[in-house]
Amino acid sequence: MTTSELTLPQDQVPVPAARAPRRRVMGAGKQMHGGPFTYAVLVLLALVSLAPLVWTAIAASRTNTRLAQTPPPLWFGGNLFKNLQTAWDQAGMGTAMFNSTVVAGTITIGTVLFSTLAGFAFAKLKFKFSSTLLLLTIGTMMIPPQLAVVPLYLWMADLHWSNHLQTVILPTLVSAFGTFFMRQYLVQALPTELIEAARVDGASSLRVVWHVVFPAARPAMAVLGLLTFVMAWNDFLWPIIALNQQNPTVQVALNSLGTGYIPDQSVIMAGALLGTLPLLIAFLLFGKQIVGGIMQGAVKG
Repeated sequence: MTTSELTLPQDQVPVPAARAPRRRVMGAGKQMHGGPFTYAVLVLLALVSLAPLVWTAIAASRTNTRLAQTPPPLWFGGNLFKNLQTAWDQAGMGTAMFNSTVVAGTITIGTVLFSTLAGFAFAKLKFKFSSTLLLLTIGTMMIPPQLAVVPLYLWMADLHWSNHLQTVILPTLVSAFGTFFMRQYLVQALPTELIEAARVDGASSLRVVWHVVFPAARPAMAVLGLLTFVMAWNDFLWPIIALNQQNPTVQVALNSLGTGYIPDQSVIMAGALLGTLPLLIAFLLFGKQIVGGIMQGAVKG
C-alpha cells in the first residue's frame, strides 16, 4: 500500500478546532501585586501616620526658645538626650514606667482571660437568661465612663485604696467590649462539634477551655491583648483621679511636666516620647505574631 492510497480526500480532511483564548488564572499561593497608585497611597498614609511621632522627636531635640520661633524647626537638634534626662528626673519616669507596666500588664491579662471565658459562655453554652445578660453587658458600653468616676472613687475611698495601683487595676479587669468581641469571634471560629467531641472523650470543662477554646481563640486574644494594653497604658482620666504624683503611672507623671509659668514644651515632648517608646518596642517585638494571628483567624474564618 502506497502513501497516496492512505491520503484522505480533500473534503474528509479534519479541520482543527479553533483554540479558545487563554485565560490567565492566578494559581493558589500566587501573590497579588499592586500598581504604582496603590504604593503611592500606602506611602502617603504611612508618612501621615508617622508625622506626629517624628514631630515629637524633633521638638524633643530642640530648646523651648527655638520651638517658639517661626517657622518651627523641621529637623532634629542636639538637645534630645538632655531633654530626655530632664523629663526623666522631673517626672519620676522610673517609678511611673514600672507602675504603668504593672497596671497595663495586669489589666491586659485579666481582660483577655475573663473576656475569653465569658465570650465562650455566651457563644457556646446554653443557660437561662443568656440573651438578657448579653444585652445588659452590651448596654454597659453605652454608659459614658465619666458618669462612673464619682461613685467609683467613693467606693475605692471606702476600701482605703486611694493612691494604690489596685484602684486603677480592679475596675478594668473585665471589659464589656472584650466579652462581646470574643463572643462574636468564637461563634464562627469554634465549631460546636469540636466541643462535643472533647466531651465524648471525657474532657472536663477546664480541659475543654484549655485545650480547645484557648487554641481556637488565640488570634482574637492577641488582638484584644494589644488593644487592651495600649488603652490601659494611655489611660489618663481615672489614674489622674485615683493616683498622686508619689505613685503615678506614665500619663499621671507626664502631667507634672506642664506646670510652671512658662511650660518647657521641649521637655514635655521628651516626656511624651519616653511614654511612647515602650508601646513602639512592644509592637516591634510582637507585631509580627499579632498580625500573623489576625491572618490565621481570617483564613480559618
